Amino acid sequence: MKRILIVGAGGQIGSELTQFLRKLYGESNVVATDVRECKNLSENGPFAVLNALDANSYGYTVNKYKVDTIFNLVALLSAVGEKDPQLAWNINMGALMNSLEVAHQYGCALFTPSSIGAFGPTSPKDNTPQDTLMQPTTVYGVCKVTGELLSNYYHLKYGVDTRSVRFPGLISNVTLPGGGTTDYAVEIYYDAVRKGRFTCPIPQDVYMDMMYMPDALNACVQLMEADPDKLIHRNSFNVTSMSFTPEIICAEIRKHLPDFRMDYKIDPVKESIARSWPNSLDDSCARQEWGWKPKWTLEEMTADMLKVISERFGKER
Repeated sequence: MKRILIVGAGGQIGSELTQFLRKLYGESNVVATDVRECKNLSENGPFAVLNALDANSYGYTVNKYKVDTIFNLVALLSAVGEKDPQLAWNINMGALMNSLEVAHQYGCALFTPSSIGAFGPTSPKDNTPQDTLMQPTTVYGVCKVTGELLSNYYHLKYGVDTRSVRFPGLISNVTLPGGGTTDYAVEIYYDAVRKGRFTCPIPQDVYMDMMYMPDALNACVQLMEADPDKLIHRNSFNVTSMSFTPEIICAEIRKHLPDFRMDYKIDPVKESIARSWPNSLDDSCARQEWGWKPKWTLEEMTADMLKVISERFGKER
């Protein structure tokens, strides 16, 4: 990677990935784009307003900045997508198709994240394999499975260097999430610090895979820097770091904030989605093919999340 374009840089992953890549590859070599101005991304590197659904503008931007690697992060997430499936399909698949075509035309490598949401209730629940039956029951998941297949198609048909990981729920102390089923695992930390209590929309017995954002950022770089000759799966690799229920994360927070309280008001849409997903993923292929290994545990992440959020809101722990 020498000249990088991040499409959808204003989102949860993109806003942090932009700064992460600029530190690694140089501020001038990472171009951030989004459909609206993002001052926090334009202060220390190139930024352009770009609608990923506009193929001509997309190609113009890649050509202008002499891009060799694209990170396509444009997506409507799971819970939001269920409110307007047609909009979710048009945005998620439109951005992907344009990314694939532009990558093909200009000879770029392309990273597009898939998700744990690509699996469905017929997939094995525990230690879900890399290669298994995938029948998601959300439009978000349908988009992700379709995206994996299309990315493989462009690699096999045109030789496009497509790569992807199936992210679990991502937990960040920098950027708030944007409508995903796993959002509770971020919101619980903020409410623990600011309110001392949290109302959870996910049932207490539901396991979901999660990952701290620093591990997610490292996964992106590791995969894109990996030797292509060693990559068998490409689109898309299972990656994970930890799996827990709301009760488990609550208990971990109470080790730091003993008075923290949690109750439940179940969101039926999020419950249905969460129960259709795996409890845990088998990421052995990513470990074998490009050396994937997470660094953060639930205990370490919880301590760091509470520390950073407390400092931000000026509260002593």
